[in-house]
Amino acid sequence: MKTDFIKDNNFQVVAESVKPDAKKRVVLPKVLNKPGITYRVYSNSIGQIILDPQVSIPASELWLYENPEALAGLKQGLKEAAEGKLSKVNLDDL
Repeated sequence: MKTDFIKDNNFQVVAESVKPDAKKRVVLPKVLNKPGITYRVYSNSIGQIILDPQVSIPASELWLYENPEALAGLKQGLKEAAEGKLSKVNLDDL
């Protein structure tokens, strides 16, 4: 099984003695409960569980992730903006 979903090995205990309820549900601690996040659940042969946070995107935005050139351009633009490399554009000139 590939484990490339583990991006950081610095795990911290965020809850102690969590136990499934009568319907076998486990409630996540508040620190992990963020809006818009779902989890992919992984388990191994000894019963350890990893929750990998996921987000959904609208289908209309999927094209960006399927187009490496467009995604690279967006990332470059965001990097330049973060570095303060901005210029004013007159929308009437476009």
